[in-house]
Amino acid sequence: MFYHLLYPLSEWISFFNLFKYITFRMIYGSITAFLLVYFFMPSFIKYMRLKQFGQIVREEGPTHHQVKTGTPTMGGVIIIFSITASVLLWCNLTNPFVWLALFALIGFGGIGFLDDYLKLKKGKNLGLKAREKLLYQLILSGIFYILLFQVLGFSSTLNLPFLKRLVLDLGIFYLVFATVVLVGSSNAVNLTDGLDGLAIVPFAVSAGVYTVFAYASGHIKFANYLFIPYIPFAGELAIVCAILGGAGLGFLWYNSHPAEVFMGDVGSLSLGGVMGAIAVMVKQEFLLLLTGAVFVMEALSVMLQVGYFKLTGGKRIFKMAPLHHHFELLGWKENKVVVRFWIISVICGLLALSTLKIR
Repeated sequence: MFYHLLYPLSEWISFFNLFKYITFRMIYGSITAFLLVYFFMPSFIKYMRLKQFGQIVREEGPTHHQVKTGTPTMGGVIIIFSITASVLLWCNLTNPFVWLALFALIGFGGIGFLDDYLKLKKGKNLGLKAREKLLYQLILSGIFYILLFQVLGFSSTLNLPFLKRLVLDLGIFYLVFATVVLVGSSNAVNLTDGLDGLAIVPFAVSAGVYTVFAYASGHIKFANYLFIPYIPFAGELAIVCAILGGAGLGFLWYNSHPAEVFMGDVGSLSLGGVMGAIAVMVKQEFLLLLTGAVFVMEALSVMLQVGYFKLTGGKRIFKMAPLHHHFELLGWKENKVVVRFWIISVICGLLALSTLKIR
């Protein structure tokens, strides 16, 4: 909105020329998202406490987590609101990538909202059935694919980190691959969101990494120099990524230990979904495995645990899955698990950035 309302005024007042620049709008979009979460979240927490809409902790988890029962949940509603408002204020709204990012954010958030609502309504940690949730995610991913590839004519090629000249064209099979990226990313963030502040910092790190890649991908000189795909108009996604990071930091203000609010599935599914969508739109899908390594480890731990349990008739690889619970049962304090996972996330984020030159 600011881009459309204020940038045209630069013809008479040079100051408004600032609104042309992506970097300027990245910074202030991020700050706007942070402030919106910061100022609106206390009222949301108060409302959720008044209505007694609190987290329902699963009984099979670590016993010390039972004290978190009743903590206000669904803080992702404020995250989504803040991100959407900031994007509408600071992005070029004629850019289709911006709207596709919002589609993924709100769409996956809608699935999470329904899941959270059913849990609160039933008073149990039972929302949507796994197959129902997966079906909705697959439908949403299919719509995203149609909009991106069929309507906009997006490329079905695949680029690999560290390799500058190897490009694979998956053709129609890219539909399956893109779906795996979106659904996998959404569910991985959801599985990670089990400790205070655990998921939001790795998400903010991933958003920061994709801010750089989106900006470089939308700049033809940078893209050619760095041997990454040039994607016209993808630069606006750098603003979206910066806004995602700002909203994440705003949420961390209230989600740090001891958490005053949880994001709920409405938050984790939406944030994971939009990050997967951005990875697809900037043609850096495999990079998500590196910059989101914490999410990958958490998701893999669940898949390995379930698979091994079924194959061996009840044996386990980990004391408990997802992985963060395993370390808790080894005797690590919650804060130690969280901070160490943050450290891993930052290191992996730096490694992801290094792929810009190691090609």
